[in-house]
Amino acid sequence: MKLVDNKATLTFSNGSPSVDLPVYAGNIGPDVIDIRKLYAQTGMFTYDPGFLSTASCQSAITYIDGDKGELLYRGYPIEQLATHCDYLDVCYLLLKGELPDETQRTDFHKLVTNHTMVNEQMQFFLRGFRRDAHPMAVLTGLVGGLSAFYHDSTDINNPQHREISAIRLIAKMPTLVAMAYKYGVGQPYMYPRNELSYAGNFLRMMFGVPCEDYKVNPVLERALDRIFILHADHEQNASTSTVRLCGSSGTNPFAAIAAGVACLWGPAHGGANEACLNMLEDIQRNGGVAKVGEFMEKVKDKNSGVKLMGFGHRVYKNYDPRAKLMQETCNEVLEELGLGNDPLFKLAKELEKIALEDDYFVQRKLYPNVDFYSGIVQRAIGIPVNLFTGIFALARTVGWIAQLNEMISDPEYKIGRPRQLFTGSVRRDVPAAARK
Repeated sequence: MKLVDNKATLTFSNGSPSVDLPVYAGNIGPDVIDIRKLYAQTGMFTYDPGFLSTASCQSAITYIDGDKGELLYRGYPIEQLATHCDYLDVCYLLLKGELPDETQRTDFHKLVTNHTMVNEQMQFFLRGFRRDAHPMAVLTGLVGGLSAFYHDSTDINNPQHREISAIRLIAKMPTLVAMAYKYGVGQPYMYPRNELSYAGNFLRMMFGVPCEDYKVNPVLERALDRIFILHADHEQNASTSTVRLCGSSGTNPFAAIAAGVACLWGPAHGGANEACLNMLEDIQRNGGVAKVGEFMEKVKDKNSGVKLMGFGHRVYKNYDPRAKLMQETCNEVLEELGLGNDPLFKLAKELEKIALEDDYFVQRKLYPNVDFYSGIVQRAIGIPVNLFTGIFALARTVGWIAQLNEMISDPEYKIGRPRQLFTGSVRRDVPAAARK
C-alpha cells in the first residue's frame, strides 16, 4: 500500500483538538484511513459491528468489486480462470502468486496427487462419530484431528511446515469429505487413485464402490472442478477472517483451517446453498411450480417472514460473476443427466425467471447468486444437501491457506484483538447480604 498526499482530519464538536490520520491507497479499490494510532491520540476506539467499513489487513490475493460484479484471483478475472484453468492451476496461483508454467503445473499436480491418502488411523477416529452426524460436524473434527497425525508440519511460523501442511490439506480434503459421506451411508471407503484428476478422484471416492469399476463422467468432472474454482477464495469473508484470527495466535495450520470449516458451517455463510435447496424442496412440497408466484408474493411482504434464499449477496450489488458461470454449468449438467424435466429443477428455473424479470427483485438487485446454481448442480450430481457445505470447505481450503500464509509473512501482523463498546454495569460492590 502507498501513502497518499491527502490526509483525513477528524474533528470534534466538543473542542478537543483535531487529529490528522494517514490515508493509504491500494492498487485498486477504496482508499483506507489508518486508525492504528487513534486510541493513543484520542483515547477513543472506532465502532464498526461486523467490520463492514474496516480493512483488517492488506492483501494481494483476491479483489472484489461488488458494484461492477467483478472477482479477481491475483489479478485474473474469475471468468477466464474458470474457462481456461483447472482447480489445481488456481490453487498454484493462489499459493504462489502466478499461474504455473508447464513444468510447474506437472510437478504441482503430481505433488498434490501423491498426498491424497490419509493416515489409516483416521478411519478409527471417524468411527467415534454417530452415523447420522452432520458431515460438517465430522469434517470439523477430522480437519482439526490432522494435527494429531502430522506432527512434522504443525509450526505455523516455519515456512516449510506451512508449505507441507498446505499440500496435505489440499490433497486430503477430498478424501476426508468422501470418507465422511461414505461413513454416513454405511459404504466402504474408496482409496484415491493417482491416475485421476482432482475432481475425478473425488467423484470416484464419493460414488464408487469396490464391487465394480467407476467411470468418471467428464461433464460432471468439469462441473465439480468449476465449483471448486468459483469457491476457492473470496477475500476477507467470515471464514477467512476466522482463519486469519485463529492463525494470528500462532496455532497450527490444521487447527486454523478447522476453525474456518466451523465458521463456514453457518447458514448465513457456507450453508447458504443448503438453505436454498431446502427452500426449493419446501415449495415443491407445498404445490411446486404452480405455487411459485404465490411464494414470491410472500417474499415481497415484509410481514410474512418468508425469505428468498440463493438470491442477492452481501458484497455484489450486480450479478455475481460466479453465478453466470455456474448457470452455464448448471444447464450443461442437467442436459447431460437428462434432468430438464425434473420437478425441482423446473421449479428453480421458474424462480430464477421471476427474479430476473420482476421489478421488485430487479430494483433491489436480488439476482441469483452462486449458491443458487451450485446447489442445483450438486443435487443433480448426487451429492446430498447436508454435504454441500463440506464441498464448499474443500474448495475454500486453498484460499484459507493462502490468506493464512500471507498474514504470517506480513511484518505488520499481530494477534487479533478487536475492541468493544462496553454497555454493562459500571463498577459496583458486592452487597452485604450476598457476602459470606
